[in-house]
Amino acid sequence: MLLQPRRGYTPDFLAPPPQGAVDSFADDLARIAATPPRQARAEIARSLAETPGAAATATGRLLLDGDPADTVALLSDLVAAAWQALVEPYWPRTRALLETDVAYQARRLADGGLDRLFAELHPSVRWHDGVLTREHGGDDHRDLHGEGLVLMPSAFKWDQVVVVLDAPWQPTLIYPARGIGNLWQPAAGTRAGNAALARLIGRTRARLLTGLTEPATTGWLAHRHGLAPATVSEHLSVLRDTGLVSATRHRHEMRYRRTGLGDTLAARGEAP
Repeated sequence: MLLQPRRGYTPDFLAPPPQGAVDSFADDLARIAATPPRQARAEIARSLAETPGAAATATGRLLLDGDPADTVALLSDLVAAAWQALVEPYWPRTRALLETDVAYQARRLADGGLDRLFAELHPSVRWHDGVLTREHGGDDHRDLHGEGLVLMPSAFKWDQVVVVLDAPWQPTLIYPARGIGNLWQPAAGTRAGNAALARLIGRTRARLLTGLTEPATTGWLAHRHGLAPATVSEHLSVLRDTGLVSATRHRHEMRYRRTGLGDTLAARGEAP
């Protein structure tokens, strides 16, 4: 896409900075649609200018020469369509991955401070003596002076980290979420190795228990295993009552995780 080159400037209004940890896409889309036309025109022109020949293409001319308000509406509709077709069907599992990463990194920060946090965040990131360095990041330097740094996991930046320093963003480092390699793996079914566990607690409960490798919500588990949320909730209640899983509330959702006993049973069930 002309306005999202692999290298170069992408209009800021198409990717507004998050206003909180749980922004909804509807909120983000409303912010894109409310972009002042003059701002949108300037950012589009800047983006096209950084790609040789982009402004002379039919699409480039349409974006630059059309009414800026119509252009904002057109791009908002395209972003919404891309979300509905490419992201929304997979959002429950993607959001679960991101939230799990945030919880994991928060534990590392609490356990060992910034040294522990940045030690394995990404191979290209180094933290030493109060300075965070990204390899192959150019010569730009930024003193934060108390601004703080937002760390944002991504399910789509699998091979690199991205540093955003320009307003309206707070200084932000976007990095690949932990476990991204397993995001698109199919859910594990009941194999010969967990047949005994399935006979003990039932096939569906065995699938849920062995698949609960990270804390997860009912909605994510339902999407992951192709089950109705009510069905998953019922089975989780049984697993919880028998001490195989525990639950903690996170904002308006319950997250389930295996207990020590659940880990033991799941490990035996997964054994060949």
